Amino acid sequence: MKHWVWVMLAFSVLVLVASGCKKKESSTNNTPPPVTGTLPVLNASTPVLGYNLLGKIKGIWDGPVTSTTALGSYPEWIVDFRPISAAQISAKNELDTANNIFMSFFICYHNGQYRLAFRNGGAFTGMQRVAYMEADSVSELPSGSYYRFADFVKGIKRTITDVSFHSDSLIIQSYTNKYNTLTAPALHMRWTAKLVDTTSCQPAITNFTYPQKKLVQDFSSTFSGVTESIYYQLAGDPYTEAQQPYLGQSTLSYTVLPTLTVSSANRVFLMVTTQPLFIGTTLNSAALNTRSRYVFLKAQSAGSFIFNYMHPGNYYFYAFYDANGNGIIDTGDYVSSANTNFSLSPLGTTNASTQINFQIP
Repeated sequence: MKHWVWVMLAFSVLVLVASGCKKKESSTNNTPPPVTGTLPVLNASTPVLGYNLLGKIKGIWDGPVTSTTALGSYPEWIVDFRPISAAQISAKNELDTANNIFMSFFICYHNGQYRLAFRNGGAFTGMQRVAYMEADSVSELPSGSYYRFADFVKGIKRTITDVSFHSDSLIIQSYTNKYNTLTAPALHMRWTAKLVDTTSCQPAITNFTYPQKKLVQDFSSTFSGVTESIYYQLAGDPYTEAQQPYLGQSTLSYTVLPTLTVSSANRVFLMVTTQPLFIGTTLNSAALNTRSRYVFLKAQSAGSFIFNYMHPGNYYFYAFYDANGNGIIDTGDYVSSANTNFSLSPLGTTNASTQINFQIP
């Protein structure tokens, strides 16, 4: 049935943005490093380079990725950006148990100026990388806004991320000099997305009176003595995932009908939305725009996954089994038919479970 084709999500795109890898951490710290030193006064009238991006990027975005890498291009990538403090916004995505990405924008102080920073870290095939970039060029016009982020040390010679907004569209382009093998950065990926939901982030916006001009990280001397603001070992990361505020952890489990035999060659797809997917037995198509987190797992008769660094809120949890192994959820595959509801509190942990029990006709 065509209604189910939407679940064919191209999670490999995470590699294009993250280009790195780290094992999943436990979100038990959530205490940002302290701000140190005496800095110029920061208040509502203080210029902060790139500040207005914080207000523009909130919400759930959905769109295709174009890639110049061997991974190719992908039809869909969904990212749920929500505030995690008055001056910071983040999103986390997973591909599977080994691959993930965490993106965050926040106010920092560096090189004598308050500006926006971009933290981009992720996991891929046993290698890890966390890259930090600072806003260095901004253009804000009635027709659209443009924000450029570059390496804190090497600037645009090492890495560049362009973020631009046009009406309800968001374009993020990433450039890299491929581990310093090129004289200038080359296009790595381009994500062109539409804003599909603004309701899921609203509780956090209200909670923090977001956005505000508040310092999150003092980077005055953080990158002194390093050759670039990219870290390949967690020990050197100045603002780890475990230090991010407000976020929690959800352990989501599934079982399958005892009469259903699953093949480990196929996959189970877990999905979390902020609106119920079913109204009675009818698919609520509008809820597809509220997809927040999702992951592919090797199929088993029972399994679970920890969604770490997850935005607090109210959610609905679903599980799908790709019985025919064709990479999409369609006729003959199986789905959990219940709107399994759970809530996650700030810095909290929660659990939920569902059963894959309905075959799609």
